[in-house]
Amino acid sequence: MEGVKIYGLCLERLRYQITNARKRVKSERSEYQERVLLECYNTAELDEIIDILELYDVEERTPDIVRDKLGDLAYTVSELVRETILFDYTDEGHLGLYLALLKESAVPEYQAA
Repeated sequence: MEGVKIYGLCLERLRYQITNARKRVKSERSEYQERVLLECYNTAELDEIIDILELYDVEERTPDIVRDKLGDLAYTVSELVRETILFDYTDEGHLGLYLALLKESAVPEYQAA
């Protein structure tokens, strides 16, 4: 992936958070979760999100443009860490970075013929 931009995200910190999130989910043994919050940015303000994540090449600071940029960033980081990462808003309305979890039963098992 030549020319990759990961902006204000630190891959080492993200890998550490993913490892800890997987351990937490495994130890909790609660009902299935679709995703786990890795980071919360405690804001929904576009200018603050741009500053926190260093998205300074966003040409227009509109919700749609920033959402597209966050989608691109999540895709790029997902490819680099080999996990599904996504941005979404928390129940409190703050931007969060999430690890998407696959439901164990959603993974097809090998069937011997």
